[in-house]
Amino acid sequence: MVDGEVRTVAVVLFDGFELLDVFGPLELFGRFSREFSVTLLGPKTGAVRSFQGAEVIATSSYADAEVPQIVMVPGGLGTRALVTDQDFLRWLQRWASGAEIVTSVCTGSALLAAAGLLDGYRATSNKRAFDWAATHGGSVEWVAAARWVHDRDRWTSSGVAAGMDMTAALLGHLIGSERAQQAADEIELELHTDPDWDPFATPSQREPLHG
Repeated sequence: MVDGEVRTVAVVLFDGFELLDVFGPLELFGRFSREFSVTLLGPKTGAVRSFQGAEVIATSSYADAEVPQIVMVPGGLGTRALVTDQDFLRWLQRWASGAEIVTSVCTGSALLAAAGLLDGYRATSNKRAFDWAATHGGSVEWVAAARWVHDRDRWTSSGVAAGMDMTAALLGHLIGSERAQQAADEIELELHTDPDWDPFATPSQREPLHG
């Protein structure tokens, strides 16, 4: 990256997305507005309804979206319909493949997997939906006990609030851990910096997956 260059971040919104999956990470990215430019995408421009009922304005549609440097796909109950929406999955695969870094929060990893974007990668997801998420993708190494998983140019987090820990780690990777910690301190967020820390995994999920 050239000094002074602004990295582009695009967040994929859809009906039924989880609010904190989006705005937790964006609170951290927003602390570095001179270095990261965020765009919210929707099926079309305009309001997109979250699972919580609040509507968020997408300023670009899927069809018109330029390929960013960083892709972020949130989770939420809306993922349940999208994992079988072949038009959406084809678009996501084609569009996100051009990004430098592809990330997901919560069950957003199921969408990445269903689109073939996690084949050959390690990944995780929300623990309460882990068994469902892990049915998607052709050759994904699903990690049941993890706060987040970083595998090369893929970053996937566990459920909802875990997306903030993952985003802080991503920021640390890109601009330095001290600055990422400073951003967390500013918003009074107690970061978990160990990606293997996962108090929400069940005892059976702590056992390694085989096969």
